[in-house]
Amino acid sequence: MRRLLTALAAGATLLLCCGMSPALAANARPAGHGGGNGGGGGTTVALPSSMAAVGDSITRAFDVSGSCFLSDCPAYSWSTGTATSVDSQYQRLLAANRKITGHAYNDAVTGAKMSALDGQLGQAAGQGAQYVTVLMGANDVCTSSASTMTSTATFQAELEQALTDFTAADPTAKVFVSSIPNVYQLWSLLHTDSRAQATWSTFGICQSMLSSSNTETQRQAVVTQETADNDVLASVCAQFAQCKWDNLATYNTAFTTTDVSTVDYFHPSVAGQAKLAGVSWAAGYWPTTR
Repeated sequence: MRRLLTALAAGATLLLCCGMSPALAANARPAGHGGGNGGGGGTTVALPSSMAAVGDSITRAFDVSGSCFLSDCPAYSWSTGTATSVDSQYQRLLAANRKITGHAYNDAVTGAKMSALDGQLGQAAGQGAQYVTVLMGANDVCTSSASTMTSTATFQAELEQALTDFTAADPTAKVFVSSIPNVYQLWSLLHTDSRAQATWSTFGICQSMLSSSNTETQRQAVVTQETADNDVLASVCAQFAQCKWDNLATYNTAFTTTDVSTVDYFHPSVAGQAKLAGVSWAAGYWPTTR
């Protein structure tokens, strides 16, 4: 049971939110512009011949369907997946550049927090990845309670260290940083669904937000922390010429119940992975490339 609890509770959350903080608004850029110089201002960025994905259970496609019950199914990953039903970033790159064939690595780890990013990016650097997608941070806010969330200062220091080390290892590699999907919308979408409520409660999933005993004040404390973390992702990415921020594309995406796994009512379904692939691609370096 302990292992089941850990597996179900690990990983990331899904969905959007409404609006943005002033700091996020300041860091948001018009479509086609990234943090630093990566892909912004009309700069043409060459298609990569290798890529890697780092992050948590979203990128590992954990619990994506009943056939992936309590398991990672990276073939369905929004980033490096090979399933045609997802049309991942890798598949879109492959259609435009055959040299990337077989050179896509999924280094994400289910349950990972921002503290793991430095190691994952180090692995990607060792694989010679010319392009890396980053979707990390949901597990830093989605914890057992609001009191156990990662502090903003720690989150920022861990991100800065990871990007500093990666860009030093390969000054030419490009990084795409996704905003964190908003767990409050997941709660808003499914908190009246008795199956979702029972699953969240039984397996202790994301109790900082999804516990039925939480007050609205407690839930808003999680929203505040997540907003601060997205502010950090935007501002830190902007410090690196190789980094492109998604301008809150993932954060602002409207997911529906069909985009959420019915295994745990928490992770993206196949449809959710496909939607994330499309949204992230449109916000990335090569939005018009197929």
